[in-house]
Amino acid sequence: MHPDDEKILRLAKEVIIKFIELGRISPNNFEEHFRSVFWALKNTLVDARIADLESTEPLQDSLEE
Repeated sequence: MHPDDEKILRLAKEVIIKFIELGRISPNNFEEHFRSVFWALKNTLVDARIADLESTEPLQDSLEE
């Protein structure tokens, strides 16, 4: 497991706990919602990293020339 996945799992758990406390999610449908929250967080993280990589890419190209 990637270290970031562990962090995302913790964040997803905290989000789900808050939703359960607010009554928006019940423990009966926990699994369905947990997966969607986990993947939403993971996709957000990956998209943010891609944007960072794209912004640094021209710097690497200019260094090679």
